[in-house]
Amino acid sequence: MSEESGTVACEKKERGRGRGHDRRIYGNKWSIKKISGEKNIPQLRAAIGEKAYGHVLEIGSGTGANFPYYTDALRVDAIEPDPKRGKRSRSQIKKAKVPIHLHTAIAEQLPFDENAFDSVVATLVFCTIPDPHKALQEIRRVAKPGARILFLEHVRMPQQVMGKVPDFMAPLWKKAFAGCHLNRDTLSVIKNSELSVTKVELHYKGFLLAINCVNDKQSTPAL
Repeated sequence: MSEESGTVACEKKERGRGRGHDRRIYGNKWSIKKISGEKNIPQLRAAIGEKAYGHVLEIGSGTGANFPYYTDALRVDAIEPDPKRGKRSRSQIKKAKVPIHLHTAIAEQLPFDENAFDSVVATLVFCTIPDPHKALQEIRRVAKPGARILFLEHVRMPQQVMGKVPDFMAPLWKKAFAGCHLNRDTLSVIKNSELSVTKVELHYKGFLLAINCVNDKQSTPAL
């Protein structure tokens, strides 16, 4: 899938003997526990899903990994630029506790009105968005004043040696994994946007960040 096609969560499809299965690069339970013993990716997704409330927008929903974790949402509108991946998410919709509505769209051009959403969720997707600055502007536009904006993203590690590893791997990684920028400093991109960062949780020695933000734009006075 080309970078221009929009936001795609980093996934690699592996073929096992006699059957196919999806294994998320950062969501393999045994590898994560072996490395750190921290929460695995489904647990981190669940923590974000529980924080999202009201009318929720999900950016780059992929195959619907987050859908079962929304517990306090009234409705979820999920965008995914790849129709094939959207089709594969149908099974996850059946597991959801709330209504899920899929849209084929990119993060830089959201097909929604201003001030439409109480919460916005993006997990392991901003690494692939061609223009993350534009995507954040669009999120701010469609989110209500005071809306929760919740991210789970991998970033370039701050350690000098560890930070150079993704720099070295980035060109090949980008080609292999749907345009994923392994060394993108997503936290700085978010901090330089007009969203207000309220909390940052570090996981796996800073490779994964759970970033909580608030859309602190002013309400538009009624005419």
